[in-house]
Amino acid sequence: MTLRRAAIVMPIRTAVGKFGGSLSPMTAGELGAVILKALIERTKIDPARVDDVVFSQGYGNGEAPAIGHWSWLAADLPLEVPGYQLDRRCGSGLQAIVNAAMMVQTGMSDVVVAGGVESMSNVEHYSTDLRRGKRSGNITLHDRLTRGRLMSQPTERFGVISGMIETAENLARDYDISREQADAYAVRSHQRAAAAWANGMFDDEIVPVVVPQRKGAPVIFAHDEGYRGDATMASLGALKAIEGGVVTAGNASQQNDAAAACLVVAEDKLDELGVEPIAFYHSSAAAGCDPSRMGIGPVPAVQRLFARSGLGWGDIDLVELNEAFAPQVLAVLKGWGWSDDDGRNEILNVNGSGISLGHPIGATGGRILANLTRELVRTKGRYGLETMCIGGGQGIAAIFERAA
Repeated sequence: MTLRRAAIVMPIRTAVGKFGGSLSPMTAGELGAVILKALIERTKIDPARVDDVVFSQGYGNGEAPAIGHWSWLAADLPLEVPGYQLDRRCGSGLQAIVNAAMMVQTGMSDVVVAGGVESMSNVEHYSTDLRRGKRSGNITLHDRLTRGRLMSQPTERFGVISGMIETAENLARDYDISREQADAYAVRSHQRAAAAWANGMFDDEIVPVVVPQRKGAPVIFAHDEGYRGDATMASLGALKAIEGGVVTAGNASQQNDAAAACLVVAEDKLDELGVEPIAFYHSSAAAGCDPSRMGIGPVPAVQRLFARSGLGWGDIDLVELNEAFAPQVLAVLKGWGWSDDDGRNEILNVNGSGISLGHPIGATGGRILANLTRELVRTKGRYGLETMCIGGGQGIAAIFERAA
């Protein structure tokens, strides 16, 4: 069987909202509908030609089950198109794109919408005490955000890991990463994001969102609101470490709201559909690792990806390594064998990443793809690598090739 090439068409995203910020009045399902409607409008494709919708969400719930389908219907798009939801935690958005690509490659589908959405501002509290009744005593309400991090691994096997910050602190000790090194990396991320916005690097990929207000007219949201353009070593150095180590609010990723989507189309259907690819899916791999060192996941994932694809660092023109925490990024770079003065640092996260732009879990993979592919076009690079660590002890990586 000959696999078809899977083309990436019109990767777009909303701007990323802060936790409790500008996008908080909108649910995840509503944000998903916004990005799906915009994708159909921008590509001008007949929505009935879409074979499936693959959407990721890290904090799914009963308010919008199978959110790919839910948001498609909420966007008033054809009833005949199915959709589903997947969760590989922080890697969910990239996994949605990979799944869509495999569906196209194998001939299962010709056109798939892939993407993801997260509204961390609206993640609910829940109880496991009430299904069979509670005769007496207290009822516990869990915050799904913090509970998901605490329960990211089976405690019977791995013990209790207090959260993702603990895993980053473990890597800081393992790889001898100082607070100053972490802050210096974070300053770079914030400054690169600010420069990217100033130079219009995100203009083509952003979908404005009309956000309703309790009082007054709706507000148009179209600018990432989490980065700190004025970040310096002094300003970040003044922040208190969260658990007494090296991680602070300034050198860690944020909790965010956003949505992202693209079309994944069979190469032999591009002309018929009248759409232009920006890139092609090349290859991908995922790998597991110790949950207490989950941030190192991109090291085995990229190693597996290179072994399977036949490509290596000499082939890669741009690298997008999602920034969960600054010490996690620096640990991965050491794990890859990069030195502090390695020239490859210049192709890493050139327009900022999770620390500055944010990490809306289900939307992060699509957010990265939207900028990575456009940056490949701007720089005339051939191959771009997208990779990220995953809570619970995984890593995922994929290579995309610029369309000629």
